[in-house]
Amino acid sequence: MKILGIMGSPRMKGNTDLLLDEALRGAESAGAEVEKMVVDKLKITPCREYYQCVKDGNCVIRDDMDTVYAKLLEAEGIIVASPIFFYGLTAQLKALIDRCQVLWARKYILHRLPESTRKGAFIAVGATQGKQLFDGAILTVRYFFKAFGVEYVDELLVRGVDKRGEIKEHPTALEAAFELGKRLVQRLA
Repeated sequence: MKILGIMGSPRMKGNTDLLLDEALRGAESAGAEVEKMVVDKLKITPCREYYQCVKDGNCVIRDDMDTVYAKLLEAEGIIVASPIFFYGLTAQLKALIDRCQVLWARKYILHRLPESTRKGAFIAVGATQGKQLFDGAILTVRYFFKAFGVEYVDELLVRGVDKRGEIKEHPTALEAAFELGKRLVQRLA
């Protein structure tokens, strides 16, 4: 079983990165093969609305999304991790998600993606305590998963953490990330 971790933060070794690493470690401890994709290191052009995807299920833009699509479709479990910027996902991660219009077209217009039992989880870290801090990001990740047949089954949302590595002062959050990874594999078994 393969679990793909999508790291949406531009800050390496920051809070989001550390939580995702723990979740992947948890998944691996439960027997999964894991892979981590760092979105900030990929060359992803934003969607240009050419709409070729609704005709043949392919994007005319050639960039790193060509390999991302394959990874998204082969993973049985996906963990998306992002810090919250202005109550939403990072621009890097949002560009990747927007380019998945291709997968949406394959599933809902062209009917080329079969039903699946794949599962997904979301990890988010925000500096503020706002009541609706994660609402927009959760909605985006839910619809991202739905676009290519992944069920949103779990989340870890951490408020009030901002400085690089500050999550280390919150061992329960790191433990919760590890357990999230294990649970995801158990749900897929």
